[in-house]
Order: sequence, then C-alpha cells, then structure tokens
Amino acid sequence: MVERLDATFHALADPTRRGMLASLALGEKSIGELAQPYAMSFAGASKHVQVLERAGLIVRRKAGRTQLCRLQAEPLAEADQWLRQWERFWNVRLDALEALLREAPKGETH
Repeated sequence: MVERLDATFHALADPTRRGMLASLALGEKSIGELAQPYAMSFAGASKHVQVLERAGLIVRRKAGRTQLCRLQAEPLAEADQWLRQWERFWNVRLDALEALLREAPKGETH
C-alpha cells in the first residue's frame, strides 16, 4: 500500500495531472482531449497519462486508433483514508490547545 500511496501522491503533485483527473471525473476521454486544455502535444499528454496509469489512477483502452482513458478512483480513496488519520491527529492537538487557551488567565501571554 505504501508504494501505491507514493505513486498516487507523485501523480497528484502535478497540476496538469490533477486537471486531467478532474476532466476524467466527468467521463472517459481520449489522450488528445486531455491534452487540449493545456495546449500540449500528444506525446506530452501521453507522458502525464503514463504517470497516472502507473499510479493506478486511470485505465486505458483502445477504440480503433484512439486511446481512451477512464478514472480509477480507488487509489484516491486510499490516499483520502491515509490523510484522514492526520486530520484526526491535528484535531486532537488543536482541541487540546483550545482547552489550554480557555484555561489561561485573561491577559496572560507566554
């Protein structure tokens, strides 16, 4: 799971790939359609698609000469689950800080 998380976060680190995923959330797209908003070549878009595919975030299929991509959301759910543990961690810490601040005498600074 750690390797898959690494690949997921690596893929999500690039704004173009995040945009491609957002586009794929609306439905299947060709590599050319994914490239269009970024005014990039098919080869450039294909490299981004390869990163997304290695991370398991998309699957590709051929329809004639066209390669169609489809979102595979399971790795995103795993990343969300991993991030939620840290959300709980920080919520506990922030709740403790809030309690300390409420207990401190008014006007006292540290």
